[in-house]
Amino acid sequence: KAWPPQLELTRLPPLTLSSLTGREVLTPFPGLGTAAAPAQGGAHLKQCDLLKLSRRQKQLCRREPGLAETLRDAAHLGLLECQFQFRHERWNCSLEGRTGLLKRGFKETAFLYAVSSAALTHTLARACSAGRMERCTCDDSPGLESRQAWQWGVCGDNLKYSTKFLSNFLGSKRGNKDLRARADAHNTHVGIKAVKSGLRTTCKCHGVSGSCAVRTCWKQLSPFRETGQVLKLRYDSAVKVSSATNEALGRLELWAPSRQGSPTKGLAPRSGDLVYMEDSPSFCRPSKYSPGTAGRVCSREASCSSLCCGRGYDTQSRLVAFSCHCQVQWCCYVECQQCVQEELVYTCKH
Repeated sequence: KAWPPQLELTRLPPLTLSSLTGREVLTPFPGLGTAAAPAQGGAHLKQCDLLKLSRRQKQLCRREPGLAETLRDAAHLGLLECQFQFRHERWNCSLEGRTGLLKRGFKETAFLYAVSSAALTHTLARACSAGRMERCTCDDSPGLESRQAWQWGVCGDNLKYSTKFLSNFLGSKRGNKDLRARADAHNTHVGIKAVKSGLRTTCKCHGVSGSCAVRTCWKQLSPFRETGQVLKLRYDSAVKVSSATNEALGRLELWAPSRQGSPTKGLAPRSGDLVYMEDSPSFCRPSKYSPGTAGRVCSREASCSSLCCGRGYDTQSRLVAFSCHCQVQWCCYVECQQCVQEELVYTCKH
């Protein structure tokens, strides 16, 4: 069943990731204080056409040079962070089975929406401050023009523009009577909120001999790794929801049923909670949702028991070369010997 155009946006980041191999290197952002020119001419138009976007999103992309590269960077960032956070889990954010996963309402689906929207929010804000977008620049630092900000190396991440643009880019969600649409939209906003919570004010002093005669402050996002850690904690405590009709507003609302034995009635999930509707499969065996855990490398002390799903694990030894007995030689270099040691590798049985 085809998704309505207005919701294709909400699914954009996960769908974009499905075209990656997982081996791509995250495109580095230009250093703050330098302006990298976005793609000119018709280059950015071709880049927009290559992305899996709805018709409306493609039009917005074509009007904004630099956006296609930013969307691609966001997809890389979200994928790499997802794979890092789940590297020791049965589901390791593999691209295999992603299509089937996105059609369900699992906790993993919730995380994909959240980390994808967070990556897009983060990347847009950074792209603005790095000069990669034509329609935005540094954040609105009080009393500081963008030209001065770049000159002094204090160009802040423009989260205000990022979230405003993202809201327009994502568009409105599907009808209020669709539980899945409300859950997807909720999880999308959890990702955006996680980025906002990491916004910090950073200050820099200007003056003779390190004095702080003049102090310049700007807004700066925390490293995306911290955002990923926050979302992983949200995943671990995700709330299972159903739907209930709000008679006053005449629309469907997310509702978390009360736990068995709890004296309180069900409550609406908090704005920071990831929500899901279906219990996840075990991910132990190959399925349309994942390739399973056979052949995965594990830690005998920490993860083999859970990761291998009770099938046991194989042990192999390999020789690893590394630098050792290093000494500083006059004047300016370090001389090392090559040592070899045996290392045991544990992999889950088939």
